[in-house]
Amino acid sequence: MTQDIRAADVLARRLYEAGCRHAFGMPGGEVLTLVDALEAAGITFHLAKHENAAGFMGEGVHHGDGAPVILVATLGPGALNGVNVVANAHQDRVPMLVLTGCVDAAEEQTYTHQVLDHRAVFAPITKATFRLNAEAADIIADKAVSIATEPRSGPVHIDVPISVADAPARDRNTRRAPAAPTVPEDATLAQAQSWLSEAKRPLAIIGLDAAAEQAGPALSAFLEAYQIPFVTTYKAKGILPEDHPLCLGGAGLSPLADRHLLPLVEQADLILPLGYDPIEMRPGWRNAWDPNRQRVIEVAAEANTHYMHHASLSIVAPLTPMLTALTPAGAAADTWTGGEIEATRAGLATAFPQDDTWGPSAVIAECRATLPENTLATADSGAHRILLSQMWQCTEPRGLIQSSGLCTMGCAVPMAIGRKLVQPDRPVVSFSGDAGFLMVTGELATAAELGLAPIFVVFADASLALIELKQRQRQLPNRGVDFARHDFAAMGRAFGGNGVTVRDRTELRQALRQALASDRFTVISAEIEPGGYDGRI
Repeated sequence: MTQDIRAADVLARRLYEAGCRHAFGMPGGEVLTLVDALEAAGITFHLAKHENAAGFMGEGVHHGDGAPVILVATLGPGALNGVNVVANAHQDRVPMLVLTGCVDAAEEQTYTHQVLDHRAVFAPITKATFRLNAEAADIIADKAVSIATEPRSGPVHIDVPISVADAPARDRNTRRAPAAPTVPEDATLAQAQSWLSEAKRPLAIIGLDAAAEQAGPALSAFLEAYQIPFVTTYKAKGILPEDHPLCLGGAGLSPLADRHLLPLVEQADLILPLGYDPIEMRPGWRNAWDPNRQRVIEVAAEANTHYMHHASLSIVAPLTPMLTALTPAGAAADTWTGGEIEATRAGLATAFPQDDTWGPSAVIAECRATLPENTLATADSGAHRILLSQMWQCTEPRGLIQSSGLCTMGCAVPMAIGRKLVQPDRPVVSFSGDAGFLMVTGELATAAELGLAPIFVVFADASLALIELKQRQRQLPNRGVDFARHDFAAMGRAFGGNGVTVRDRTELRQALRQALASDRFTVISAEIEPGGYDGRI
């Protein structure tokens, strides 16, 4: 049975069916019907202060409820303000529906104010881009959701002309049947099983595809059956609890961590990239292993087109059925019998100490020690994120979220707002450098308006610390990386929250405890000296 409704309603209802309950954006006249349709379908529209932050709030929600992000932007400057977060969704594999308003096709032939080709703008940074049509609204909606959510996930753009949003349309319940998971033929499975049984020094590198697939149980059974130690990318942290005896922690952007992990990769006789997407990794991980002398079994969501590494046996398949097929029923054999894993773990613990008196390491250690184990964290890009990703121990997938593909600044605060919105009973903390925090300070107003109480920790050293460090390493003069110190605590209070400045671990501990007890958000400005990351990342 079909029903005549607006084209915008057809789209909104399909998004509701996909699990979406929240949309974020900054409306203009061109998207008013779309906002109305979202609300009518049961999707709450939240007003942000900037479209870029709106998208990251949506990503925070996505990591909590699993539904695709909805970003709403009006034509011209509104759409263009969202380019960064859309590019981030593309590189960080986040399912997102980007809904932009536009003028009608006939009108744009004689009207130019704010008019530009949105589809041309978004085509390079999305998986697909559509222009909504009333007659095909249900098909376009289903295509968009399917493309956005199928591996590897990413953003899909829909341009919505003003008159089309209001035009009568029919929802014919057009739905594409989901594809069934597959496993390779018997010969490939036999080859993989043979290599696994013969390996004496196997090592797994687990990536963000594993988190997207919720492959933790299958990974646990597989790795434990073969006694395979593993490293995760930053986005895959917590896919298995990081206190697991086979876990070696995260890898991605830290040269210091790589000094301990890459020699292990060199010694391994079997490398297993499992759901591993190298878009998260620094150049030191390019061709980190050699298939000519090491066996490499890769299981990935897509065929290798990046050429950042190569495999001896490359399998494109979902992880869970593949690992289940490879997991033996018998007892595990001993691996790495020379104490290499224990030595690597000890070396990493020494490299990233928890007992500094003060400085960025002490801030992270004190936050982890004081905040409850079930705290959800977000991280902005910068030197602190590299250190945090090595030190912050996760016990569950998505316990720490960040931009690790695009590595954009200005994401941690809005992601924390979105995460707290959808998981209000969990403590949520964001970690930002002072420059990244300044990019999105206006969103403190959004946190106040939504009545949310996340904790915003700011590493205040009045410098672009990571870039300043690179500048010194190249023996270049200090230029364009330092700025004035600002009263971030006062900013928090000005927007209706709490604000505290701390200069030692005791003050930080007290501020965190007060923040946990408060019903308002808290900005904690942790003042540290410049150069605090030297030798630490």
